[in-house]
Amino acid sequence: MKTISRYILLTFVLAFTSSVFAQNGKIQSVKDDYRDFAYVKTSEVLLEVAKKGYKSVDLFQKLGNSYYFRNEMADAAKWYGELMALEEVIDPEYYFRYALALKGTEDYEGSDKWMKKFNELKPDDLRGKAFMSMVDYKSNIEEQSREDIEVINLEFNTELSDFGTTEYENSLVFASSRGGGRKYRWNEQPYLDLFSVEKIDSSSYGEVKEIGGKVNTKFHESSAVFSPNGKYMFFTRNNYFNRKYKEDETGINRLQLYRAKLDEDGTWGDIHKVHFNSEDYSVAHPTLNVTGTKLYFASDMPGTYGQSDIFVVDVLANGDLGEPENLGASINTEGQESFPFINTSGDLYFSSNGYPGLGGFDVFKSEGLDQKVKTGSSRNFSIENIGKPVNSAFDDFGYYENLVTKRVYFSSNREGGKGSDDIYTFEITECEQLVTGTVQDKKTDKLIPNAIVILFDGEGNEIERKTVGNDATFEFNIGCNMEYLVRGQMETYTSDEKRFTTPKRKQELKLQLLLEKDEQKIEPCDDLAKILDIPIIYFDFDKSNIRYDAEIEIQKVLAVLNKYPTMHIDIRSHTDCRGPASYNEKLSDRRAKSTRQYLIDKGIAAERLTAKGYGESRLVNDCGCEPTNESSCSQEEHQLNRRSEFIITSINGKTCDEDKE
Repeated sequence: MKTISRYILLTFVLAFTSSVFAQNGKIQSVKDDYRDFAYVKTSEVLLEVAKKGYKSVDLFQKLGNSYYFRNEMADAAKWYGELMALEEVIDPEYYFRYALALKGTEDYEGSDKWMKKFNELKPDDLRGKAFMSMVDYKSNIEEQSREDIEVINLEFNTELSDFGTTEYENSLVFASSRGGGRKYRWNEQPYLDLFSVEKIDSSSYGEVKEIGGKVNTKFHESSAVFSPNGKYMFFTRNNYFNRKYKEDETGINRLQLYRAKLDEDGTWGDIHKVHFNSEDYSVAHPTLNVTGTKLYFASDMPGTYGQSDIFVVDVLANGDLGEPENLGASINTEGQESFPFINTSGDLYFSSNGYPGLGGFDVFKSEGLDQKVKTGSSRNFSIENIGKPVNSAFDDFGYYENLVTKRVYFSSNREGGKGSDDIYTFEITECEQLVTGTVQDKKTDKLIPNAIVILFDGEGNEIERKTVGNDATFEFNIGCNMEYLVRGQMETYTSDEKRFTTPKRKQELKLQLLLEKDEQKIEPCDDLAKILDIPIIYFDFDKSNIRYDAEIEIQKVLAVLNKYPTMHIDIRSHTDCRGPASYNEKLSDRRAKSTRQYLIDKGIAAERLTAKGYGESRLVNDCGCEPTNESSCSQEEHQLNRRSEFIITSINGKTCDEDKE
């Protein structure tokens, strides 16, 4: 897929690209074409040489680059793979390109492998550092993705290149090569111009027209942005002004920023260059904050961390611009950061191939960046990949959103488009999630009908409450990326609650609220240990004295005995099978009697308490021991047999007939 935006994205690094050519043979014969970006011709010649079985670092580098810079990632990955197979010493940048090409084919495992190699060779490179700090980046991207959004390819896209959308009054303004005229040799498409199309409604548009005035020329124009009062437009153009076309010392015509003023007839004129343009570097892709006081743009000017960075500059009261400032290493990498956009909330969106992503250029977000820039409070900006559906295995860029109309536009050369680059749109819908669940008894798992379930926000404010039916189920529709608490409650039960934070993507969450009986009917033969949820009462090894942690549990039994003075209990102590049976019986008996004595010492009448140790004679499972004292049971299974029981022998005149039980 030929991509005109590749010129716009990669103009910053073409000097490096043209420097990788050999100085001999048939490859040298296409050097000039390659430097002038006529990759179609070059790749055909290089491919012819490679098909004849010739191999060299230089050949595979150039052939891989030919496809890489045309965004034909499958072929780029193939030839970069051949380059890696030579096992020669090469510029580490080719590891990065190979990783990016593999990602473009959705071979993320292979891509990660070569990114790690890239990081090993260039440990200080910000791209490698970003990857190593987010090795599990695919899971993070998945959390940001929205599967419920329907993306629409706009009706006015053509088989050529259309990209880079912004709004002006009731129209969309974008760049397109549909204008005809002379063709750009790199992709055999006409040069870019700026066009506008009226929005009829959210899904239909009027006639596409070339933007009026003196903006468009015979060279590239793209990436427009308009001042809040609508009187000024900043846009990108080749270094072509007053009919003068200028190149740098290497023969490259750079991109520059221009400002136009709205004339009385509604067209754009009075065009001026911004003062920090240069023949030696590119300046492109402007965006303004909501107040029009800050302009953000991309450039490879001195002070750039990588191949292109995002900069910011003050817009003065008279409309002039101040001195540019690099946003710093928390935004920019040694790769390419480009196509910045600031929404009305001050969030920065930009495209980058320097951070882990799905492939090619992904769109990233730095929340609240504009406010931080204005206050100077911090330059440690956080960023996140905004995920699907905006990002894909291809180049995704030119993000623009209107938070009032809830409409997003972005550009991509993804598969299934009409042309080399297309403009896509979707509506920002509220991300809703469904939380469902049941209310059950914690011990028995039985459903608890008529329980009340309450939904709270993260600060504890009640949002909604429901009474469950006979099926004890509940459901709530909740928002994404928010903290909630769901509480279940019922008379005679202790409440249960679950606190959670929803992800940024639509999903269904299932909860189980397990309520414990707070008021239970007590009858003869019941075991107070089970009713009071008393775990094992531990004694020190080979001891029968009451430890502190055991005393806390026995205090629960004491409280019940004090509340019901007619209650009599039988204290039973058990062991597992390990150790001699006679020893276990004597030890357990001492422990049972020690527990009885503790309760007597706390004021319980001796005649209300009986105690006996049963050793290993009443196991609750099959974990008996062989004569060798060996067993195949686990520690947990043996532990079930090391228990204490507090059996109610009588209460309120009723006695326990265990034989009937």
